[in-house]
Amino acid sequence: MPLWGTGSSAPSAAAEGSAAGGDGAARSSSGGAAVIRSLLPTRRRLRLDPPSKLFFPYEPGKQVRSAVKIKNISKSHVAFKFQTTAPKSCFMRPPGGILAPGESIIATVFKFVEHPENNEKPLDQKCKVKFKIVSLKVKGPMEYVPELFDEQKDQVAVEQILRVVFLDAERQTPQMDKLKRQLAEAEAALEARKKPPEDTGPRIVGEGLVIDEWKERRERYLARQQIEGVDSA
Repeated sequence: MPLWGTGSSAPSAAAEGSAAGGDGAARSSSGGAAVIRSLLPTRRRLRLDPPSKLFFPYEPGKQVRSAVKIKNISKSHVAFKFQTTAPKSCFMRPPGGILAPGESIIATVFKFVEHPENNEKPLDQKCKVKFKIVSLKVKGPMEYVPELFDEQKDQVAVEQILRVVFLDAERQTPQMDKLKRQLAEAEAALEARKKPPEDTGPRIVGEGLVIDEWKERRERYLARQQIEGVDSA
């Protein structure tokens, strides 16, 4: 039996067959297109760096950090959100956001590292914690709220599931060097966002200064009036 059909197998009149054949072909075409679309891989909206792993320095008993660069490679504004299988021991900064076309951000991921069990070697431990980044196409710039993903569940796409990989904190490797650079960039971007915007417009005198200046002018005016009154007398 074929994956999709055109109608009933019962015989029909020529006229009915012609009409039904047209409708059946249209339904078959649209149904086939829907099946094909469902089988195609989802087009990526975001590009991740690293693309599939989160590297953490291995420091048992401490909270360590990883970083991932997220770039919007679509032509629309895209909301993204982090999810994890261990929300009690991991968190992300920012946990989500909205990126304009071509915009990128470096997210920092925090994780508490447990002490090894069963005499396992530190870097041989298999971490079961996973992170997932999901995306949602939105209409232009707007304020990010997590509820966006609940309101449009059918439009949410899974961008990537990230696996945790531990690195030797004392060993200099390309992955460790890259992690340190990304963490430094993330911290610099965070500090830049904390700074108040530079005031490039005209200087506006504070309300208190305006009132003080008005009082001073009035006092000079009253003093001048008194002097003129004494002179005229």
